[in-house]
Amino acid sequence: MATTANSQIHRFHQYKYIDAVRWLPVLSAFNRFAVLATSDFDSNLSSIEIHSFKPNPLSFEFQSSWTSPSPISSLKSSQFLQNSIIAATTSSGSLHFLFADSTDATLQSKVSIPEDELHSVSETCIDLMDGGVECVTVGDDGKVNLVTVGNSNLNYRRLFDSGGLVSYTAVKWASPVEFATGGYGFGLHWDKNLNSGIVHSIDIHPSRKHTCLAGGSLGTVLAWDLRWQQQPIILSGTGAGAGDEAGNSAVQSISESEVWEVQYDRCIKSNTSSTRILPAMICSEDGILGVIEQGEEPIELLAEPCAINSFDIDQHNPLDVICSLEWESVAILTRQ
Repeated sequence: MATTANSQIHRFHQYKYIDAVRWLPVLSAFNRFAVLATSDFDSNLSSIEIHSFKPNPLSFEFQSSWTSPSPISSLKSSQFLQNSIIAATTSSGSLHFLFADSTDATLQSKVSIPEDELHSVSETCIDLMDGGVECVTVGDDGKVNLVTVGNSNLNYRRLFDSGGLVSYTAVKWASPVEFATGGYGFGLHWDKNLNSGIVHSIDIHPSRKHTCLAGGSLGTVLAWDLRWQQQPIILSGTGAGAGDEAGNSAVQSISESEVWEVQYDRCIKSNTSSTRILPAMICSEDGILGVIEQGEEPIELLAEPCAINSFDIDQHNPLDVICSLEWESVAILTRQ
């Protein structure tokens, strides 16, 4: 596995558990803000915090916070008109939208859907449409909901309810009218050479909406191409070292544990054709933050002694990556 030293890494201790991190999109080119979902086990309080980040002089300063009724299970951020939007689901099943000023990230208002209306389980996942006010939620209970932000409230409708026969653990918008879901048993039709597992994260590239990227159990990362649906393309995984029946060459596994999040890496310019999978970044339970590309040696960006449970690539500056470390820290990595 290749490593890279062409990066600056800054770690900021938080004295509380970090459940998830996201960059907060803002209009200002001079201000940078991060959103943290935190849990303080001493006080038994969970919250969403906004911090400002400045590389020179280096600082990561607390700006504002909102106390959540229970731990955050899924966190997303987006921008709509003059507002930065934060969407979060909780372990009690509630959904919350926080609206922040797009210049200084000051929290301005909040609308919510109370617990048990959308989901009756603690494990839920959401995705917030880029540049829009629609959110899709999925959960272990097999329910899929579409939520729309109104002037002062949230409207929702149930799109599907499996009655518990199917459980969903991941969701991602592909277009304003399409989204992909993943769940237990590798619900994206996982390769039969791999053991059963769970899809934890999905990403879809805006320029290649026919390809769905998924990460899950046993270090597995795969791409599902809707144009060739018979066989997924395995990019990493403990069960994929010998290649597959479709003739794909053996791949190197970047991790052997749970892959908690995957995102296409827009920083790396790939020269591959439209039939090759674009580079992807992953984080894992065994402390790896890295980049994988089809047919190439994986690149290790971080190797921590604890889990990296989430990360986010800055859409406006993809050289900057923020990630949450299990041992109560936030790391910001700037690639050169």
